Amino acid sequence: MKLHSFDKVKQLTEDMVAIPSINKEPGGESAVARYMQDFYMSLPYFQAHPEQVKCFQTKNDFVVRHSTLAYVKGTKGNSNRTVILIGHIDTVGVDDFGTIREYAFRCEELPAKLRETFVLPQEVIDDIESGEYLFGRGALDMKSGVAGHMYLIQYFSEHPEELDGNLLAIGECDEEDNSKGIITALDLLEELKEKEHFEYVACINADYSTNYAPGDENRYIYYGSIGKLLPCFAVFGKEAHVGQAFSALDPNLVLANITRKMCLNTGLCDIAQGEVAIPPISLKQMDTKGPYTVQTALTAFGYYNFFTHGWSPAVVLEKSKQMAVEAFDETVEYLNAQYKRFCELSKVDFHQLPWKTRVYTWNEFYNELAAAHGEAFKKAIHEFAVKLHKDDPELDLRLFGLRVVQEAWKWSEDKSPAVVVFFGSIFSARIEMTGRTAKEKALLGAVESAIEVVRPEAQRQIKTRMFYPYISDSSFMAVCDDTLAIQALETNMPQYGVKYTHPVDKIRQIDVPVVNIGTFGRDGHMLTERVDMRQTFQNVPNITYEAVKRLLS
Repeated sequence: MKLHSFDKVKQLTEDMVAIPSINKEPGGESAVARYMQDFYMSLPYFQAHPEQVKCFQTKNDFVVRHSTLAYVKGTKGNSNRTVILIGHIDTVGVDDFGTIREYAFRCEELPAKLRETFVLPQEVIDDIESGEYLFGRGALDMKSGVAGHMYLIQYFSEHPEELDGNLLAIGECDEEDNSKGIITALDLLEELKEKEHFEYVACINADYSTNYAPGDENRYIYYGSIGKLLPCFAVFGKEAHVGQAFSALDPNLVLANITRKMCLNTGLCDIAQGEVAIPPISLKQMDTKGPYTVQTALTAFGYYNFFTHGWSPAVVLEKSKQMAVEAFDETVEYLNAQYKRFCELSKVDFHQLPWKTRVYTWNEFYNELAAAHGEAFKKAIHEFAVKLHKDDPELDLRLFGLRVVQEAWKWSEDKSPAVVVFFGSIFSARIEMTGRTAKEKALLGAVESAIEVVRPEAQRQIKTRMFYPYISDSSFMAVCDDTLAIQALETNMPQYGVKYTHPVDKIRQIDVPVVNIGTFGRDGHMLTERVDMRQTFQNVPNITYEAVKRLLS
């Protein structure tokens, strides 16, 4: 291997893990961004070109936090081709560490403390004793990946003559929540495109990967990225006193059936290029009832993670609505069967219950109310959303959407039970690489060649797959869906244009194929999070180096 990166990447990783940067906790994400800025500004290249380093604050954010961008301009030729490196500097929390929370950020001390405090699986003990893994919150996800990019920026700052083009790296905050770091960075990328005439040709992420199953010893590189949507279901029921239970339609029952239809339903697996996305799973199920009463609930609310490889937002919405229709049908059928049996037991006449299946998308519901009430409705709902965001800017994005739907429900003259389906979270776009474009062909070829160079000394089996299987900021580097498909997102998201707007036009200005040449380890987001040092500190920087060289040769 050309680069002896292990020791430097390890040091940078330990330094950054030692800086707690839990998403949204004050100061942490900015502290890591400033550490990166200080590192770059300590290098002679950036002392001569300080304008090529920028620590920038996120926009439209209720938390003050920063990301850092730096770029090296190659001197080998006159090309404006530019490769983008991305990686996030925030982490999830450390409540899982319990009484040893402070040790989560001490890479050297943590393994012994884990063994002292917890009953650990044998696999974890074996990895500790092997000496091949570095433990710590954010070590795997994904400060070691950012550290590898910092190392490469340093290397190319010392050897710009190896690049016919430019290498740009971003360490972005807020990947674990609403991706405000990378969304803000899009503005800077667009500015540099105009100022420096950069021609963006590829994006390399360094987010984490792990084994697919016990005994899987492969290390993976992923082209493209999985997409993620969050179909939400607001269920409006019919209330009653519990002593008249069959006069009610319990929204919790409808939602429970929606959960049964959605959760781990392999009929909702999106299959593309022979790879299968994980089926949806519930992330929240609740009713909106406050203090205890003997009145049944008025409204229930649930949402479900939905991964995509090839399906557009329009397809996901259609399939989610169909699940709600089937769940509502089955609920009505079940209630009538139970009521009939109750009438038989009670020796009274049975009369069919009045419930009818009624399911809307948000766009359908909104348009029905707009047709009935005109501009007064549109104006009132918009003003409600604007005021809600102003009064409570920290309100969860998903609950914000629910509040808007509930406000719209007040305008409905028909109060019979209904379900409204809408999208509730930021859009992580699927990125599918098929090799159809010149940029995709170049990236595929560069990475495959890079792997072959590194493979003889890697001491690890390295394989490629076509979709990165976790949510990541790679999704903000391209848009594969067409305008009509994106409109299905926009028109079915009550938060859209007020609390969230997907930056489609800005993304299309970048529009590059992506690959994840990332960290490898085990137990991401767990207290036993750990990174395979050989793969991450040595192999990954070298594969990335070789790929960059081929893209910018």
